[in-house]
Amino acid sequence: MKLNELSDKPGAIKARKRVGRGIGSGRGKTAGRGVKGQTSRTGVAIKGFEGGQMPLHRRLPKRGFTNIFRKDFVEVGLDRIAQAIEAGKLDAAKTINAEALVAARVIKTPKDGVRLLGGAAPKAKLSFDVAGASRPAVAAVEKAGGTVTVAKKAAEPAEAGA
Repeated sequence: MKLNELSDKPGAIKARKRVGRGIGSGRGKTAGRGVKGQTSRTGVAIKGFEGGQMPLHRRLPKRGFTNIFRKDFVEVGLDRIAQAIEAGKLDAAKTINAEALVAARVIKTPKDGVRLLGGAAPKAKLSFDVAGASRPAVAAVEKAGGTVTVAKKAAEPAEAGA
């Protein structure tokens, strides 16, 4: 099959309606749009309008909110880190942090920090410096003789007037 042999299924493309060719054609004068008003003009889309009835999106209750202060962490599993070490991308002797993971192309961007998740227990003694870690991940690393340092949030500076 070649690209120039590709075609849509029959009925997928609707034939263009030829309008405005005299009143006798049945599609002349107003071209099937009725008379005057907003919808007879071009570029009209009344999305969600239900003829004056309260629209569905306003009838349904609002719920929840978006926390604008929420942190977006990159989650990395221990098995993914083990693969990078086996492939020679990461050095097990050095501390594994966000910069090392970016350099090894394990993650693309650190966003608000790296969160370490569990998985296969590491074979080597590893040292991590991350923004967060799950309990199973910390337990697995410490069982192998490694350490996990979770960065604490910087203390808020005291106000000048207080």
